Amino acid sequence: MTIRVLICDDHPVVRQGLRVYLGLDPELELAGEATDGEEAVRLARRLKPDVILMDLLMPGMDGLAATRVIRRELPDTEVVALTSVLEDRSVSDAIQAGAIGYLLKDAHPDDLVSAIKAAAAGQVQLCSAAAATLVHSMRTPVQSDPLTDREIDVLRLLARGHSNKEMARLLYVGEATVKTHVRSILNKLGVSSRTQATLCALRTGLVTLDDPVQDAATPAVSR
Repeated sequence: MTIRVLICDDHPVVRQGLRVYLGLDPELELAGEATDGEEAVRLARRLKPDVILMDLLMPGMDGLAATRVIRRELPDTEVVALTSVLEDRSVSDAIQAGAIGYLLKDAHPDDLVSAIKAAAAGQVQLCSAAAATLVHSMRTPVQSDPLTDREIDVLRLLARGHSNKEMARLLYVGEATVKTHVRSILNKLGVSSRTQATLCALRTGLVTLDDPVQDAATPAVSR
């Protein structure tokens, strides 16, 4: 399956470089190019790309504002922040806006391609520096309603980077059921993205990457 990618950056040389990288992988297709956030929103509405590579600092509507609009209106389109900025606020703001990935512009081309493919599969992809910044700055979430055992299972798989389709296969349930669990997890943790949920879970010790997943045949009992 070809992944359609929209590039949004106000620097022509950056767009040209990204265009070259995308052209090297037969699984990626350039859907379009935008020079600012407003144009990115307009093109996203029309082209409905799978993934958007979004610069954060641009004149007019910036990447954060564009990401918020796109994620609200086009939930099937994932956004990967691609920026030269690495600050606590910029990383957390991008994730809060709904970005599923965060990469710096000096990233290796292979890492960029991996991030695009991961985003298309609904998987979180952060450069190590951005992940460390987020984990360090995150507050412990306040849970008004505890997660069920099955939601814990889904959260464990989220933390391991599994897509909705993969989680459905591993848990022997439908993909729609997984999506329902993910929405419930986000609501209970008080976060707005899978990225935040994963980091919350790891930071608070709610799950670890080594936790076993409850077998689907075992009845899930609410905690």
